[in-house]
Amino acid sequence: MKPIAITLGDPAGIGPEIIAKAFRDAPEVTAGCFVAGDVAAMRRAVQAVTGPGQVPVPVAQIEDATEVQGLPPRCIGVLQASPAGDLPPWGQVSATAGRLAAECVVWAARAALRGDVAALVTAPVHKEALAAADVRFPGHTELLQAEAAAYLRLPLSQVPVRMMLANDELRTVLVSIHVSLRDAIDAVTFDNVLQTLQIADKALRQVLGRSPRMAAAGLNPHAGEGGLFGREELDVIIPAVNAARAQGLDVNGPFAPDTVFMRARRGEFDVVVAMYHDQGLIPVKYLGVEQGVNVTLGLPLVRTSPDHGTAFDIAGTGQADAASLVQAIRVARTLTF
Repeated sequence: MKPIAITLGDPAGIGPEIIAKAFRDAPEVTAGCFVAGDVAAMRRAVQAVTGPGQVPVPVAQIEDATEVQGLPPRCIGVLQASPAGDLPPWGQVSATAGRLAAECVVWAARAALRGDVAALVTAPVHKEALAAADVRFPGHTELLQAEAAAYLRLPLSQVPVRMMLANDELRTVLVSIHVSLRDAIDAVTFDNVLQTLQIADKALRQVLGRSPRMAAAGLNPHAGEGGLFGREELDVIIPAVNAARAQGLDVNGPFAPDTVFMRARRGEFDVVVAMYHDQGLIPVKYLGVEQGVNVTLGLPLVRTSPDHGTAFDIAGTGQADAASLVQAIRVARTLTF
């Protein structure tokens, strides 16, 4: 199997620390993985997570992804994906950190698109740091979409992507991602909802080996209550669901947003298609960020990530939990077969 690239994340956040802990504590999971990042940042992170009397895990600089196969267990192979420079301080937004984080993602995305790596697992980035570095994209999903479109020589509109958050109890796919709530409402269109259902169906067929049972959440309270609380369900979501069903997709709804996630968790549905970011992510994250995984659907590559942020408040203290990153690596492996 080709190696898996783990991107550094924001070097001022907990990304490097959870990577160091994953290699130290879960060598059976990180075997065959390497870090697309910065050697100095990873060595600083290793020191942060190494307690008194403990032996730090080794960090080895590599020049090519294939070198990871020759590294011993727990050794962190790091490919310098960005020019080395002064490290930003822990827990602070900076253009330096944003630029380094973005360059690592770009390197890994291009390696995955070329087929040099099997998948990429991305440690958390900070959106303010990306903006400070003049990165044109608010997050991983949009940046990866742009890289894929450029590689395929297609306009962005022809490389539609969606975010899926998943754990052992619940999956949710989002119609819109990182936009304001006002813009998210405007994004609930017939085309966007139908396209989300199509993308979710195609991706989960590969995972489940069958057509997924999908539930569409309503946008309004009580799914609009027959038009009393808004007409988006009647005018947009129901027609999109009907069009998807006419194409053979197993989808029902829209259902009341305050109950549909509970029904999915009980096993009635394989996935809930949520109409906007927080509607879908709050239920998954409430169940525990330590097991949640973010998967980008629609890309010509495999990308997963933990479902938490940079946690600047604890960065550099060694307290960060690597469980979600470890789970993201496991999921990435399952998606590459």
